[in-house]
Amino acid sequence: MDTVRFGKILKELRLDKELGQVALSKVLKCSHGIISEWEAGKKTPSADTLINIAKFFGVTTDYLIGLEDEFGGKV
Repeated sequence: MDTVRFGKILKELRLDKELGQVALSKVLKCSHGIISEWEAGKKTPSADTLINIAKFFGVTTDYLIGLEDEFGGKV
């Protein structure tokens, strides 16, 4: 997984929903610090958490990890 790309996608999705890192961390039941590390490309979420993120934002895990675009096309 391209951690930097994942971080950019996550931040974009979060901002589109007008959520702060703290609010997202409450939804995902994790620390806001880990959200910051994901967005900075320093760490990646577990597979289970990645699925929860995808469900919350209504996107695919492939989109989150940069394998497809927002329309479902392969990149």
